[in-house]
Amino acid sequence: METQHTIRPARQEDASRLAEILIFAKRMAYRPIFRNDYVSFNVMQVLPLALHYRDEADALRDVFVYDDGIVKGMMSWGRSEEPQGRRELCELYIDPCFQHEGVGARLIGHFTACAAADGMKTATLWVLEENPQARCFYEKMGFAFDGNRKQFPGTEAWLMEYAKAL
Repeated sequence: METQHTIRPARQEDASRLAEILIFAKRMAYRPIFRNDYVSFNVMQVLPLALHYRDEADALRDVFVYDDGIVKGMMSWGRSEEPQGRRELCELYIDPCFQHEGVGARLIGHFTACAAADGMKTATLWVLEENPQARCFYEKMGFAFDGNRKQFPGTEAWLMEYAKAL
């Protein structure tokens, strides 16, 4: 029997799970790329991020979670800085314990469906050039590199913009 799941707006009581997911997923994905343990373990801390989500009024705006009884993944979106009609996926992170179980695909599907329902014509996101696993995932979800690149602030790394017509 398949477990029921829902994708819903994040709530204050999700603060600790959101922080755990973000910190641990980012460490797993980015530590090998940036090789900066100071940032990975001193700057990126679960408690301050959890308190931010719990206490800041706007912190949960446009943040959604995948919940099947356990919050396993999260995403946030916003309006792209590009022309109107575009919605940008700002974050998509899955708890490393639950990766490769379809959580990310369900979140992406929800994101693109909501963007289309809101009249958006294009969904966009930025992904690190040195993150082939993420790039492959987004390509499987129908996104493609649109030719735009920008440097990740404070690093030598490059971000690539991916887009999908809705």
